[in-house]
Amino acid sequence: MRILFLTPQFPYPPHKGTTLRNYNLIAGLAPRHAIDLLSFADSVPGSAPLTQLCRRIATVALPRRPNWRRALDTLLSPWPDMGLRLWSSAYRQQLATWLREGAYDVIQVEGLELARYLLALDPFSSNDMAHPRKGERPLIVFDDHNAEYLLQKRMAEAEIAARGWNAGAVYSSIQWRKLRSFERRVCGQSDRVVCVSTADAAAIRQLDPAVKVHVIPNGVDTDFYQREKVTPLDLPPQTLVFTGTMDFRPNVDAVLWFAQAVLPLIKPQVPDLQVYIVGQRPHARLEVLRADRAITITGAVDDTRPYITAASVYIVPLRMGGGTRLKLLEALALQAPIVSTTLGAEGFAVTNGRELLLADEAASFAQAIIELLEDRGRVQALRAAGRSFAVQHYDWRSIVPQLEEVYNRS
Repeated sequence: MRILFLTPQFPYPPHKGTTLRNYNLIAGLAPRHAIDLLSFADSVPGSAPLTQLCRRIATVALPRRPNWRRALDTLLSPWPDMGLRLWSSAYRQQLATWLREGAYDVIQVEGLELARYLLALDPFSSNDMAHPRKGERPLIVFDDHNAEYLLQKRMAEAEIAARGWNAGAVYSSIQWRKLRSFERRVCGQSDRVVCVSTADAAAIRQLDPAVKVHVIPNGVDTDFYQREKVTPLDLPPQTLVFTGTMDFRPNVDAVLWFAQAVLPLIKPQVPDLQVYIVGQRPHARLEVLRADRAITITGAVDDTRPYITAASVYIVPLRMGGGTRLKLLEALALQAPIVSTTLGAEGFAVTNGRELLLADEAASFAQAIIELLEDRGRVQALRAAGRSFAVQHYDWRSIVPQLEEVYNRS
């Protein structure tokens, strides 16, 4: 097949959710299909293996939209913020050029930020991209990384419950209503819709029961995320680790809730406890945590694996968000003992007490951590079960063929 991938950012290096998913799907498909990649990037790493995996690659500079424009659009534009964020005439022109030059069997649109380009491919539209060539129309596949309307709705509810009607709550309350209409339209005009979990599939069907949704889960490179291949850092003996992009609102909320509500319950019983918050672009709201000598905010690191393997317990205290968390799969594959909220493990068929421990209240979250710090036998059982779970169900080598089946279904 000839497959055109549209991605919101250049999928290399594959360090976080979107790039990890995009890179591994492309890498898995490339040996059997001809892949073209159109992406946003200010520059492309010269050593990126995608240059060997793809037939051709084109990138367009990320569009810049000042904060005042975003604020005005939030109030006045019918488009959700995600529909405006990556709209670019240069990207649209490059897409139109490629569609005129060559026929594709599949056009795969990665995420809602690119969905307006999908709408421009509408065969009933009169625009210049609707019928790029005579002949059979390509299959349009929309990969909805999250049920975005639901994610923003959850953010609004969590913000209101925690801090009242602040700017974040107002923004998310406006956005989820716009997203509901936008996401419904996009899914309805796609030939195939794929998502990462059964929970997201159910949320999409609530938008439109007629949409056929296929679950293609997120995965993990279980060879790369293998404990024996990592040299762990020399961290203190009682160490908790959280990893993630630290200007992402669900991650910011997670570590603030943990530091303010959970950590004070653990310290009296584990006075030498240390917490490492690992990830790029720490938000200004996290600055208050630097005053706590038990907390280290690392900022960006080259590789999170040494932190995860050094963790006494890996924590996922998420209270808002959607989709599935690739960080959880990475920790499972690396045999880290994990304590997560139910939402943090949403979308994965894990069992509380077998692969990890689940807790949603501050007291129960703290108690679960204390139990693992004290019971190394239980930790060993979780390590083995978590690794087995990741290898059996979420290795990319078993996930990519599922996507190929979606392409081939009538």
